[in-house]
Amino acid sequence: MTLFTHLYLLLHVFVALSWDRQTVSTDCDGGWQRNNCSPVQEEERCTVERRGASITYAEFIDQYAYIRPVIIRGITDNSEFRSLCRKEQLLQTYGNRNIRLSTANTYSYDKVDVPFQEYVEHFLTPQDLDSLGVDTLYFFGDNNFTEWGSLFQKYTPPPFRLPGTMGAYSFGIAGAGTGVPFHWHGPGYSEVIYGRKRWFLYPPDKTPEFNPNRTTLSWMLETYPRLPAAERPIECTIRAGEVLYFPDRWWHATLNLDTSVFISTFLG
Repeated sequence: MTLFTHLYLLLHVFVALSWDRQTVSTDCDGGWQRNNCSPVQEEERCTVERRGASITYAEFIDQYAYIRPVIIRGITDNSEFRSLCRKEQLLQTYGNRNIRLSTANTYSYDKVDVPFQEYVEHFLTPQDLDSLGVDTLYFFGDNNFTEWGSLFQKYTPPPFRLPGTMGAYSFGIAGAGTGVPFHWHGPGYSEVIYGRKRWFLYPPDKTPEFNPNRTTLSWMLETYPRLPAAERPIECTIRAGEVLYFPDRWWHATLNLDTSVFISTFLG
């Protein structure tokens, strides 16, 4: 075999391996391009319990529903919904539809309407460290259920409900380093479809130290490091396919470690 033939074969092997890696990466992130340059990463130790699909409704009610958060894995199969949330697919279906963006601060939510494609191309960027929450536009909730209804019909929410409640969806897509600062409301679930989302939680009787107009990223970099161990939040990073349940009135803040696609089911 000649040297030329050897080089030719090696080139084809290299191209094939590169294509395989690209295909795997695209399959993993849905074309949303995981961001590995986030200024913060996953926590050193997750302090939220993880349970598998074998968890029963009785266990959920007795151990978590009114007491503490829990992460549940493999309890639903949302592979079809996940496929529909690929970047190329969403842009093709909803690119020219308007979406409503909210400011990422705690007590006031200004609204801005932009086409979905414009949001993806111009707003879906890593968080600016110096931006205030009031200057940060975030796509989460305020979904038009008429226009996006066909997508939500393909989503299978977690099967466990609290007695007397129904579920309402909030769908979102956000860039690395973005998130919502501390706030509270009723109970619910949050599932990551693509990317990773880091959560910080406090029980209702423990109000966190935070500036309501600063971003979660600035809180993470400035306030979090100086908190005594006893004052640190319960925290964990949820990944694609995992569902976090949070009880009623628990304080929580979120921080997207990658470009993330996610959906919450609020119980009310």
